[in-house]
Amino acid sequence: MPQTWTLAALSRQVNQAAPQQARGVRAYSTATATATTMHRKSWELGLLLLLGLGSQGALPPPCDSQIYCHGELLHQVQMAKLYQDDKQFVDMPLNSAPDQVLQRFRELAATHNQSIPLEQLRAFIQEHFQAGGQELQPWTPEDWKDSPQFLQKISDPKLRAWGGKLHELWKRLGKKVKPEVLSHPEQFSLIYAAHPFIVPGGRFTEFYYCYGHVPNGARVYYLQRSQPPLLTLMMDRYVSHTNDTAFLRDSIGTLALELDFWTQNRIVSVSSGGKSYVLNHYAVPYGGPRPESYSKDAELANTLPEGDRETLWAELKAGAESGWDFSSRWLVGGPNPKLLSSTRTSKFVPVDLNAFLCQAEEVMSNFYSSLGNSIQATKYRNLWQQRLAAMKAILWDEEKGAWFDYDLENRKKNLEFYPSNLTPLWSGCFSDPNVVDKVLKYLEDSQILTYQYGIPTSLQNTGQQWDFPNAWAPLQDLVIRGLAKSPSPRAQEVAFQLAQNWVRTNFEVYSRDSAMYEKYDISNGGQPGGGGEYEVQEGFGWTNGVVLMLLERYGDRLSSGSQTVFLQPHCLTAALLLSLLLGLLPQ
Repeated sequence: MPQTWTLAALSRQVNQAAPQQARGVRAYSTATATATTMHRKSWELGLLLLLGLGSQGALPPPCDSQIYCHGELLHQVQMAKLYQDDKQFVDMPLNSAPDQVLQRFRELAATHNQSIPLEQLRAFIQEHFQAGGQELQPWTPEDWKDSPQFLQKISDPKLRAWGGKLHELWKRLGKKVKPEVLSHPEQFSLIYAAHPFIVPGGRFTEFYYCYGHVPNGARVYYLQRSQPPLLTLMMDRYVSHTNDTAFLRDSIGTLALELDFWTQNRIVSVSSGGKSYVLNHYAVPYGGPRPESYSKDAELANTLPEGDRETLWAELKAGAESGWDFSSRWLVGGPNPKLLSSTRTSKFVPVDLNAFLCQAEEVMSNFYSSLGNSIQATKYRNLWQQRLAAMKAILWDEEKGAWFDYDLENRKKNLEFYPSNLTPLWSGCFSDPNVVDKVLKYLEDSQILTYQYGIPTSLQNTGQQWDFPNAWAPLQDLVIRGLAKSPSPRAQEVAFQLAQNWVRTNFEVYSRDSAMYEKYDISNGGQPGGGGEYEVQEGFGWTNGVVLMLLERYGDRLSSGSQTVFLQPHCLTAALLLSLLLGLLPQ
């Protein structure tokens, strides 16, 4: 995925009144069409949570389908590389029942001594499969409005016109599943949803992070891995806007089920200072190559001894679960930290995952308190306090002034820069009021504020998409809003400058290409991003959502003018004073 991951920093308004804000954010808002969808389908969340996802065993395949998840047909088609992107095949619907297709395949394979020639294999696919996307139909959100009020608050006329064009994209990204997916689910990899939704765009034609434990996305081959757990935070936004406590009361058990999944299936114990702390990590104990990247995973595993291949495939799935597929975050400490075969996602305690869970536990405590359930409120308050202490003891670095992923095998922090290091600032999971100043100094010391086109995903250039020189919308939002919510005027000014940089980068690329991209290369003037397993995708849900959110928040200050180098640290105070003085001038 480009991700969950996805991330809580893009918490959209899950309601009918604010479709323009972050609708389509892939981490989770692509999974939610409207509050009505959540209301009517809450029972589905519980059903998915009861699937036994993440259960221990001998690394079974990600699903039972011998077409979409494992088996000789999948292997031969993907290794023949009939398509530039492996995901294209596993998203194609069948023309007939799976058993019939498998029987025809076995007959064809027997005719050719189990090695089907390329042209015959291509003809077989054309006969028995449909092109991907045929199972979806267009949909315009009922709450979409032609001229949303927030556009009128944008001072710059060019940005205002651009914001209107981005708002139009929600109609293009709106989809609804056709009825035949419900009547013949075995012929599709797409998981049926009764209500419409927003897709990210490009190769991602399904919704992501749907309902519950919450599979990675709405495909059968995603069922055994999740995404960063953000459902509780979505509910918080919805209830804050609507005060719909009846819906909260009906759904609170489902929210608890998702958190239970993480506390039962994704926990690790870490010792420090004579104390033991419980935190969470990503881990997907299921075998075989990822179906949507089958040939790449198979070829990568062939570079390793046979006994190490299943472990690699499980680690790659864990990387996909994190949303950061893939990054130096998960390669550090491996045999060769430049190679994807060194992926060791489950060996890290990630800052962002634990920050999301930390906030979710605090929110759950508040939910239960508002519902009059003091026992559950106390339970989650205690969990929140325990996680606060664990994050401070294991992840926080006082000298550096930031949080860092913890390497379980090497028993040390990964001190490389990633925007995710600052997630606790966004989630409010800290108790020291001086943390904001320390984080600002960390950003300055890391020279992150010198990047004028956006915050880099890392400072390591590995060729992976979640590394330098790429910058991703959800990570910009995570840092910007983490700083903006601080009472520090200096932090708020830095947040605005970061927002200005990102909006200009997106605007300039759109002005040239008439497209929004899932990621951007910020190394040379701002370009569509690259690297990783597939070509950069257009659309794009979370990019559109973050820009619209920033336009709404800072529309009276943002400019479409020429890109300017971000202020050096010693100039920040002067810039803040100038901003304050200008604000005192008569209008």
